[in-house]
Amino acid sequence: MKTALTCTLLLVVLGLCESVQFGPLCSGNSANTRRSSDRHGEGRFGAQRQGRTHKGLDILCSDGSNVLAPFDVQLNGKLTVYADPTNAQTAINKGINLRGEGLCFKLFYVDPSHVHVQMCDKSDPTPHF
Repeated sequence: MKTALTCTLLLVVLGLCESVQFGPLCSGNSANTRRSSDRHGEGRFGAQRQGRTHKGLDILCSDGSNVLAPFDVQLNGKLTVYADPTNAQTAINKGINLRGEGLCFKLFYVDPSHVHVQMCDKSDPTPHF
């Protein structure tokens, strides 16, 4: 009985996490418009980029705009995106780990004019937008 109740509760929690929708991430982009294709590649989850898979979703954010928390979150520290200091993409190499609404996610990058959203478990964030 206890195992069945635990399993049922877990399924309910997982279902609630699936239905969580992100609020606006960037002032001036209340619809969370996604970055499409440009000279840097595609902004969608799963896009191929120079032999690797894009593991996040890029949300447009104009230079100088405020980046917003999508709902009540807890800041769980900073992160370094590229460990190799010789990597040409290290110009903006910092981000933050966040938790809220049962989700764990990361926000980083702002060049070219976007915020990269990546789930901690590397699952597709698209259903949350």
